[in-house]
Amino acid sequence: MFNSDQRRAFLAVVLSGVVLFGWQYYFAPKNNENTLKTTVKQEQAVKAETTAQTTQTSAPAALGTTTATPEAAPATLTSYTLKNKDYEIKLNNDLSVSEMKNPNSVFSFNSLTESALPLRIQIVPENGAPTDVLFTVNQVGENKITGTNSTLGVNFTATVLENGKVDFNLKSDRAYKYRFVFDAKAKKLDNGQVRQFAVYGTDVKHITVDSNKDGDGNFKWMGVDFNYHLFAVVFKDKLAAKYKTVESGQMYFELPNATQDLTFDFVFTKKNYDTLIGLGDNLHLAVDFGFFAVLAVPILRGLQFIYKYIPNYGIAIILLTILIRLITFPLQYKSFKSMKKMQQIQPELQKIKDKYKDEPQRMQKETMELFKKAGANPLSGCLPLLLQMPFFFAIYRVLYSAVELVGAPFAGWIHDLSIHDPFYVLPVLMGIAMLAQQKLTPQTSVDPTQQKIMLLMPVIFAFIMKSLPAGLVLYIFVSTVVGILQQALVYKMAD
Repeated sequence: MFNSDQRRAFLAVVLSGVVLFGWQYYFAPKNNENTLKTTVKQEQAVKAETTAQTTQTSAPAALGTTTATPEAAPATLTSYTLKNKDYEIKLNNDLSVSEMKNPNSVFSFNSLTESALPLRIQIVPENGAPTDVLFTVNQVGENKITGTNSTLGVNFTATVLENGKVDFNLKSDRAYKYRFVFDAKAKKLDNGQVRQFAVYGTDVKHITVDSNKDGDGNFKWMGVDFNYHLFAVVFKDKLAAKYKTVESGQMYFELPNATQDLTFDFVFTKKNYDTLIGLGDNLHLAVDFGFFAVLAVPILRGLQFIYKYIPNYGIAIILLTILIRLITFPLQYKSFKSMKKMQQIQPELQKIKDKYKDEPQRMQKETMELFKKAGANPLSGCLPLLLQMPFFFAIYRVLYSAVELVGAPFAGWIHDLSIHDPFYVLPVLMGIAMLAQQKLTPQTSVDPTQQKIMLLMPVIFAFIMKSLPAGLVLYIFVSTVVGILQQALVYKMAD
């Protein structure tokens, strides 16, 4: 089908795709239902017992009404619900978070972590170990709460803001260190989404929740990232910190520098790229567009622009695919013409191979002269594939990461472009289209083994793509069909 150089380039491109998608869907960490360590179990059991005695403030008193005196030691763990419009947080008086609500979220806060206590904030006394501390609540309003621990001399204030952020402040008479403990269960969904911890300093690092990892640096935010949603603690300024994750599903995030004043925000939101940009603090980097982000962002903008006028993301994908093909067509045109010329000079090329089979240097010289004379480039036949790869991987990341496609229908049986085609129609059509494109490509003599490998590639791709988002498979199918039409047009003009 191709000469040896072309085959190597083509196989490199195809195998790159096999490695990318094969690893993503078959070798990425699977759902891990490991139980928590015994100490954590005991700790949660104690909290569960005290929670049973908790008084839930379903109708908090107005801000300014004292619910307890600062000197009174709190007897039990108590939960308070704060609201601002449709945003909500359930905060316990030991500085743990058990629930948050965001009207724009697709999935619940509980499904983000599957933990009874997704976050705890611990105080580290001087020469002491990190510990959960109960606070006496002084004032409770609709969207604001204040509290005190008179023993340590620490005061806290939490306020739900209009944009859904929960502004949190800790002030104390003496400087303390703090530790944030995130808790989650390891899980991977059928659509390939893996539950991860995320930390952001100079860039975003994702860590599967059942990993043993550690690190340090200056960080702006950290949290849990899963299934197109993010729960994060965002500091006012970057702070020196170190983190450690353990197999049982915790991330311990410690601030080694003691402080008397610590301000941060809680954020729970759907990972809509524009929403995250609006929230600031580089939260939009939680949307992982990968190495080709410079292409992925314009692709996302293109999809959004088309959707504004044609409210169907499937049609938007088709139109954007055609546009990408048109943009790259000038270079593809030259490549298709060169492939055609390679087919035409194949008989002469074979004569040179037979004539100089015992003189490799002479064979190479005569071959290069033939290429020059015919105006053919042995590698340009693979240029269309190479040109498409950055767009291919960029749109893969868009369709894999963009929450806009969650629940977005296309037509007929495809009700959600973010998950796989339930009847595998698109993967089969894609495989057939790829096979047709191979048949159309000018053929040269290759050995039977290589022919079989080339014929198997569409089958392998179709098998891998069966579990990928339908939107991505739709893109590859349309791109292949448009490529066939372009290729046929060029060959007809070249005859």
